[in-house]
Amino acid sequence: MGYETTNIPTNERIALRIRDASIISGLSRSTLYELLKTGKLRAVKIGGRRLILRNSLEALLLGGAE
Repeated sequence: MGYETTNIPTNERIALRIRDASIISGLSRSTLYELLKTGKLRAVKIGGRRLILRNSLEALLLGGAE
């Protein structure tokens, strides 16, 4: 059985899946994983899912990486 997805627009979510973060930022998935590995981008891991915090992605792209 699959899971229900919400109708919350990506731009209103406080956390993003790697795929969604890649799409809205224009960065590749491998670049996002490297930024996570080096600590330049923050994420949370819940179960098997890694979610990038929107404010961390925005800060990185605006030049104030956390």
